[in-house]
Amino acid sequence: MNIKMAILTGATVVVGACAPKTQEFKYTTDQFADIKIIRYQVPGWDGLTLQQKAYAYHLSEAAKYGRDIFWDQNCCHNLELRHAIEAILNDYSGDRDCEDFLAFTEYAKRVFFSNGIHHHYAEDKFFPTCSEEYFKGLLEAVGKGEEAELLIPYVYDPQIFPQRRSTASEGDIVALSGVSFYDGVSRDEVESYYASVADPKDPTPVSYGLNTSVVKEDGKVVEKAWKVGGIYSSAIEKICEELQKASEYAETESQKKALGLLIEYYHTGDLRTWDEYNIEWVKDTDGIVDYVNGFIEDYHDPLGRKGAWEGVVNIKDVKASERTEILSANAQWFEDNSPVDARFKKETVKGVTAKVINAVCLSGDSYPSAPIGINLPNADWIRKEHGSKSVSIANLTHSYTYSAQESPKNVLEEFAYDEKEIELSKKYSSVADEIHTDLHECLGHGSGQLLPGVSSTAMGEFSSTLEEARADLFGLYYCADPKLVELGIMPDGEAYKAEYSGYIRNGMMVQFNRIEFGRQNTEAHMQNRKLIAEWCYEKGLENNVIEKKVRDGKTYFVVNDYEALRGLFGDLLAEIQRIKSEGDYAAGKALVETYAVNIDPAIHKEVLERYAALELKPYGGFINPDIVPVEKDGEIVDYELVYPDDYLGQMLEYGKKYGVL
Repeated sequence: MNIKMAILTGATVVVGACAPKTQEFKYTTDQFADIKIIRYQVPGWDGLTLQQKAYAYHLSEAAKYGRDIFWDQNCCHNLELRHAIEAILNDYSGDRDCEDFLAFTEYAKRVFFSNGIHHHYAEDKFFPTCSEEYFKGLLEAVGKGEEAELLIPYVYDPQIFPQRRSTASEGDIVALSGVSFYDGVSRDEVESYYASVADPKDPTPVSYGLNTSVVKEDGKVVEKAWKVGGIYSSAIEKICEELQKASEYAETESQKKALGLLIEYYHTGDLRTWDEYNIEWVKDTDGIVDYVNGFIEDYHDPLGRKGAWEGVVNIKDVKASERTEILSANAQWFEDNSPVDARFKKETVKGVTAKVINAVCLSGDSYPSAPIGINLPNADWIRKEHGSKSVSIANLTHSYTYSAQESPKNVLEEFAYDEKEIELSKKYSSVADEIHTDLHECLGHGSGQLLPGVSSTAMGEFSSTLEEARADLFGLYYCADPKLVELGIMPDGEAYKAEYSGYIRNGMMVQFNRIEFGRQNTEAHMQNRKLIAEWCYEKGLENNVIEKKVRDGKTYFVVNDYEALRGLFGDLLAEIQRIKSEGDYAAGKALVETYAVNIDPAIHKEVLERYAALELKPYGGFINPDIVPVEKDGEIVDYELVYPDDYLGQMLEYGKKYGVL
C-alpha cells in the first residue's frame, strides 16, 4: 500500500523537521494545466560506497525498463500515442511557437505525466485544446499519418475509454474501465473465474490475478501471464538483466537471495515464487540501499486484483529513521491498545520494520507522481506471519515543501479559520503530518487481522478506499496518544491538534480543488479522507465536535473538541476494521457510497473559486536525478548524481533509452 503525495499539495506545507534547504537549488521547474514539476535531491548519496552506488545504479536501470509496462496497463493504445508524440516533439520542423503547437505541447506534457490519456489521479480522460485536424497534420508531418485513424479517436472521442478505472454505480465496471487488464470479459465472468481457482481454505493464498491479463479464448476465460516469454516479455527481460547485474553488488546475502527469487518469478510468473520473494525481501533490514520492483498496487484495477508495475530505488536516512524504529519497536503496544475488537487484533505482531528513506529513482506507478510512504508486501498472511517494511520518503516530502515556498500564495491562510489555527499549523503541522504518515505506513497497514476464511479481496472495488481509511484512522487515533510524547516522537501534547485540523480542512474542503466541478470523488485516497472527515462531522453534530462556520461568504470547518474527535476516529477505525475482518462487503459499500463519493456542489464550487484565486497547482510530480557512471582508465570509479531541470527532455530521453515495448 502507499500514500500518495498529492494529499500535501493542497494542504498545509511548512518547514519543521525538514532537512536543510540548499539555497541555490530550484525545485519547481515547470507548470502546466493543474500540475507542477519538481526536482528532488538525494541526501546521503555521497556517503555511499562504490559498491552501494553500483547496486543503486543497476536497480534504477531495472526500474526505468519497466516504465513501458505501466503505460500499456493504463490503456491499450497509450504506447502508440506516446511514440507518436515523441516523434512530433523530436522531429517536427514546422512552427513550434504558434498557439496550436503550444497547446499540443501542453497535452503532451499531461500525457507524459499521467502515463497515458487519463488523469493520473481523477482517472477521467483529458483532451488537447488544439483541433483534431491540427493534431492529424502533426502526425502526417512526422511520417505517422497512417496512425491517425487509430489515434485521433483515441485522443479526442469522449466515448472511447472515458475513465481509466470505472467507479460507476451502474453497469459493468470491467467493461467500462480503460485499463488493459481485461479483454472481452465481463465482471461476472472474471469474478466467477477467480472463485473457481481460489482455495478459500488456504491459509497462505497467493495474490490471484496479480500478474496476468484476463481474456476470452474460444469462449473460455483464461489468464495470460506478464513474464519472460509472455506479455511484456521484452521489457521484463531487460528488467531481469539489470537485476542480475545489481545482485553482483548486493550488500547482503539476503538481498542476493531476494533478487534471485524476483528474477525467477519474472521468468515463471509463479505467484508462489512471488510470495517467497516477498518473505525474503522483508527479511533484509540491514542494507542501506533498497527497492520496490514489480506488479504491486491494485488501485487501478476496478476489481482490486491486478498489480500496476512500479519501481522505486532508495537509500536509508539513518538519523531520520530513529523515529520510525521506535515505532517499530513498540508495534505490539499499539496493536494491543487499538480501539478495535480484540477478535481483530494480532496476538503477536511480527517483523514490522520501518525507516525513513530518500528516493533515488522513481518509475512506473511512482513516476512522475510519487507516494510519500510505502508499506509492503500487500499479502495479509505474509504481513501477519513474516512482517512488513514501511517507509516514509523524506526527500520527496521536503521537495514538495520547498517547492511550495517558492510560491507567494498560501493555502493555509485561505482555508484556516483564524490566526490561532494558522499559528498552530505553522508550529506543528510539518512534524505532526510526518508522524501521521509514519503511523499510517509503519503500523496502520500492518495492524489487525482477517477472521479465518475471509478473503483479502472480500471488499471488492471498495477495498483500496477502506484499507487507506483504516490506516489513516490508525494514525489519526494514535497521533493524540500520550504514548507518542512519552516515546519522544511527538514534541508535546498539543502538536496532534495541527494534524486533526488540517485533516478535517482537507477532507471536507481543500482536496476538492483537484476535481472538475460536477464530477464525483473517485480516487481511493481522496475517498478515504472524505469518508473519515464527513463521517466524523455527521456523528459529531450533536456535540458540535466539528463546526461549519461561514464568514464573509467563505466556509470553514473548525474542530471545537479535539478529544471528542479522537474518540470518533477510534469508533470509525473499530467499524472499518470489523468490516474488513468479517468481510462485510455490504457495510463497506454503504460507508463508501454514503460518505466518500458525492461532493456538495455549493462547497465544491466555492473551493474551486477560492483555490483558483491562489494561482497554485493542486498536483505535483518529479524529475529523476540522473545517475552517471564516472570512468577512469576504463573502469567505473564513481557514480555521480546530476539534477536535470528539463521535464520534457527527461521524458524523451527515457523513451529513446528505455522504450522496449
